[in-house]
Amino acid sequence: MNPAVSYIIDFLLGDQKSVRHNCRIGYTSDRSMFHRYNLVIVASSFFNERVYGTPLSMPALPLAEVEGVPLLFGEAKTVWHGDTLAVYADIVASAYFLLTRYEEIRRRDVRDEHGRFPGKESLPYRAGFIHRPIVDEYGKLLRGWLRETGVSLTEPAPRIRKIWLTHDVDAPFYCRSLRGALRETLRGKGIGNALRLLRQPLEKDPYYTFPWLTSEDDKVMGRLGKKRSNALYFLKTGGKSSYDRPRYSLRRPGGASLLKLLRSRQAVVGLHSSYDAGQNPLLIEREREHLERISGQKIRHNRHHYLAAREPEDLVLLERAGITDDFTMGYPHVAGFRLGTSRPVRWINPANKHVSSLTLHPLTVMDVTLSETKYMNLSYDEAFGYCLRLIDRVEQAGGELVMLWHNDTVSQLQMRQGAATWHRRLYAALTDELLKR
Repeated sequence: MNPAVSYIIDFLLGDQKSVRHNCRIGYTSDRSMFHRYNLVIVASSFFNERVYGTPLSMPALPLAEVEGVPLLFGEAKTVWHGDTLAVYADIVASAYFLLTRYEEIRRRDVRDEHGRFPGKESLPYRAGFIHRPIVDEYGKLLRGWLRETGVSLTEPAPRIRKIWLTHDVDAPFYCRSLRGALRETLRGKGIGNALRLLRQPLEKDPYYTFPWLTSEDDKVMGRLGKKRSNALYFLKTGGKSSYDRPRYSLRRPGGASLLKLLRSRQAVVGLHSSYDAGQNPLLIEREREHLERISGQKIRHNRHHYLAAREPEDLVLLERAGITDDFTMGYPHVAGFRLGTSRPVRWINPANKHVSSLTLHPLTVMDVTLSETKYMNLSYDEAFGYCLRLIDRVEQAGGELVMLWHNDTVSQLQMRQGAATWHRRLYAALTDELLKR
């Protein structure tokens, strides 16, 4: 069996992967092979050499459904062949399509102004299931079909396996440099007010909201412990493009104070690889090594600035740079399940079907995705309700919840300048909700 197919079947089985599929589950369209297995998932033509990588490999809308779950390939029927249950719903190819971002290698010409594949162009959004981790739902179907064949399996009770409270530090300070003071002067605040901003204590800097954020994170981690929750702060160390501004130094007093605070709260530090590194992934290793030298920590976690992981194959260089866990896999345009799953999954390169050692942690929801007019443009009540529905889906699937809140979106200054006024309130409400569960 192809290693990628084997891995996907194990992934779908989840905690039940000890039920070795090589003797219980077959993936073939050859009827002469059916008798060897309890259950056969009948392979569609997706992996056929004449189909894979061609327009014929793309699912057609509207999608069929199997037991209420959208199906990308195959058909919604099951047939007994003697003691073997043959399932014609090709959930293996369907899961592979979503987990690998296969769609993006077929639609190279579809990118936004930052080179990202737009979430609202994705099949999950266009087919209306972006809010559902249907790969996890395929796993539940697979386990149910196995039980029909007499295999003893238990369905795990719903729970969130792990909560990642993550924060991208794009702008840790509002005015802690001469460049910032000049900016405020040019905005009309006057040189005197600009210098007062520059000289004020760090704790009064409106973007330095880390004491509040780490306190909110601690509420969750204190209750759940480190095995089930972590705070993760992604810091920048490179980038020269306009999209990488403001550039900040972690060696200066403000940056050193931030690192000291994060160490004292036992937060994990990750690399926020720059916009430039998204365009040229060869820069990632240099940025990671720089952050290791400054922080004194091993850096193994990454998230791309602007969520700009542009091409699926770019992850090869992320892995070579020493990154073991990536947290980029969400759409900035719409919150939901970009990879079709709420569980961490090893990256499979759709160019060669290689199963890598790099683990992808799907991003569930980002603060600005909910509020910005060019994205979802939700009100507070709409955003809170949408987040609760996503949390419910993660819980039902037994997955990870990965939340992304920026330190500057919870700043009182941002609110006064016309940004959404409720990001701070929403984060507090969501952490309280997680404690109830």
